[in-house]
Amino acid sequence: MTTIRVAVPRKGRPLEAVLERVSGVADIEATADEIASTLRYEKAITKGDQTADAGVYDRLASYSDTDEYGPEYTLLRDARPGMPRRVVFDSLTVDVGEHDLQLVGREEPFRALRKHEFALGFDSADLVLEEVVRLDPEPLSSLAELNERIDPRDTDVRVVGGLGDTVYHTLLATPDATETPTREFIAEYEGPLCISPRYERLVEAVLGTRAIDGITFRYPGTREEEAAIASVGVGVYLTVTGSTARDHGLRVGEKLFPSETVLLENPEEGDQASAELASRLVETLAPTTV
Repeated sequence: MTTIRVAVPRKGRPLEAVLERVSGVADIEATADEIASTLRYEKAITKGDQTADAGVYDRLASYSDTDEYGPEYTLLRDARPGMPRRVVFDSLTVDVGEHDLQLVGREEPFRALRKHEFALGFDSADLVLEEVVRLDPEPLSSLAELNERIDPRDTDVRVVGGLGDTVYHTLLATPDATETPTREFIAEYEGPLCISPRYERLVEAVLGTRAIDGITFRYPGTREEEAAIASVGVGVYLTVTGSTARDHGLRVGEKLFPSETVLLENPEEGDQASAELASRLVETLAPTTV
């Protein structure tokens, strides 16, 4: 039986979204729940919100499964003070009929596809915007537009579709700046715009270079993002409900771009089996638009 290797995130919401999607083509709901529960518990231990009942190596051994279709975990150093060892996802083999699907944990799945290590992978759409999209005068507002903006000289990787685990990069502003933070407002606005430093290129792409003419980026530093935006007046940040932004007196404006997990494909590394699997994984998907 052919095994198709797919790069996936090692933890968090993106991995859970992948497991939910794979559960749609294979009977792994119980295993997916087990993996999610294990990793949430390990995250709580790493953050100090939970007391471990055993050492990290004993816990890792207890999670190991002799079943070839059981999940495997590994240890990585966490970025928190003291660099604690954290249990993260390593791999899972899934029977999907004619093929085995092997989910392989990677810190940077998108970059693994760019290096031609995999034909398929799942990662955040944000990384595609941050690394390979072309910056144009016109704004980028949907996943469906991503592939048109990828320079084939930069990478062979393309976006197949989104998983719908969406939060949005959203315009926020104080009432003194505007009651209606929209793209139209930004097109006429000149002044400071508060953003996270890692999203500078993403913001340039989703607003368009024409709209950001006359805008200077400001960064939160050590402050909470919503508080920093409130002090600057206008900003862009990820929002779910917008409740925290409103607590800081901000108006929640236009949703600029969906931040979600996407299925990626490197056709140079693929074959008929991987193409068929990609089709199955996106049968019920449509690129998210805003």
